[in-house]
Amino acid sequence: MLFNELGLSAELLRAVEQQGYNEATPIQQKAIPLVLEGKDILAGAQTGTGKTAGFTLPILSRLQAGGEPGDYPRVLILTPTRELAAQVEQSVVDYGRYLPFKSLTIFGGVSSNMQKAKLRKGCDIVVATPGRLLDLMQQKAVDLSSIEILVLDEADRMLDMGFIRDMRKIFKELPKKRQTLLFSATFNKEIRSLGNDLLNNPVEVQVTPTNSTAEKVSQFVYPVEQKRKRELLAHRIGTEQWKQVLVFTRTKRGANRLSEQLAKDGITATAIHGNKSQGARTKALAQFKAGKVRVLVATDIAARGLDIKELPYVVNYELPNVPEDYVHRIGRTARAGQDGHAISLVSHDEQDLLRDIEGMLKQNIEQVMMEGYEPQHWSYDPQKKGRTKSRSGGSRASSSRRNGSANGSAAKGSGNGAAKKRRRKPANKAGGRSASGSSSGSNSNPGNRAGSGGAKRRGGQRQRPSVV
Repeated sequence: MLFNELGLSAELLRAVEQQGYNEATPIQQKAIPLVLEGKDILAGAQTGTGKTAGFTLPILSRLQAGGEPGDYPRVLILTPTRELAAQVEQSVVDYGRYLPFKSLTIFGGVSSNMQKAKLRKGCDIVVATPGRLLDLMQQKAVDLSSIEILVLDEADRMLDMGFIRDMRKIFKELPKKRQTLLFSATFNKEIRSLGNDLLNNPVEVQVTPTNSTAEKVSQFVYPVEQKRKRELLAHRIGTEQWKQVLVFTRTKRGANRLSEQLAKDGITATAIHGNKSQGARTKALAQFKAGKVRVLVATDIAARGLDIKELPYVVNYELPNVPEDYVHRIGRTARAGQDGHAISLVSHDEQDLLRDIEGMLKQNIEQVMMEGYEPQHWSYDPQKKGRTKSRSGGSRASSSRRNGSANGSAAKGSGNGAAKKRRRKPANKAGGRSASGSSSGSNSNPGNRAGSGGAKRRGGQRQRPSVV
């Protein structure tokens, strides 16, 4: 379906054409008419499917139909990260270039003085992260009493990041009569509970199965020893001439360490994470997009909102603790119909995490043993449930602490059993300390072998979504 068949104004169609688009994506085809009709929607859409235009275009159209610009915000768009807020606001600017409406981003990491000054001058659309917005609300620097449309973009990530309390405080200050649009790449009980609270007679929009990955992402697992991950990554980047590689680590310290190690290997790399200033994050992203930096090492939070056209490679240097984060990570590639590759470097102690991911996806990911990097102990059974889970970032030791009997068995794992019986109490104490102290081819196809290798529902007013 073409954009000119969706009921958008001539000004918006002109802007869309200048962005190089003619045909709407599936999420845009379904969402735009519903938003134009003023309906609340609960939309499941992966990153890279065009969902941002799916709500910015009809919102601008509704503002255009509603009259001249005002002094107070009429649209509030909440996002989990600064990068995503900046990306969404840029879409508002791009598509609204022939309209008189003003937009503003509000997020932390920068001085709030400029944001307050722009609010005093008046704006129509605010794109914000919950924390900084709530801060300005408490300072009486922003008035949300005129909001007509509320958008929650990547709502699942906002819940994962613990923003629900801030979000609920913000919702209390909004007019009860409004249009609400909730977009999420993954659906779970918390998202549906939030939807039940906020949405009024919503229409559910699904363009792909929930918790699924983009079709054009080829996914591979490289089994490898933990201590050889960096070596294998550098080898693949160098020998296969990977030019733009987004690499995910679990921690900020790990991101810094890996980028420094890759630089020592002669591979230009930089890290992006929450401890970096906004200026440093913006600079790192600009260098990566321009090709001045070959590898961008990121944490999950910092990578939210990264929109890099034709990004060919995403590498999971460490698997995420939460399976849904895998979907978000590899959603950075294969955007807007492009092909992409997602490679996961998986060590033996990450097998449970891999099982969780495959269970969520309802598919097994192809495993490729790289010649010269085969792990010594790799016996993977997708159906086998491991004894330890690491969803909350815990190690095997933390799992032992959660299961009281594990401490005793940890102490009994070595030494003479009779001696342990004679010194039962000291052995148990030592065992507790022991458990607590332990720690857990080609350019076009990375899979080619290198060789032979919860809120309660209010008042009964809300109704179950009808599915589009």
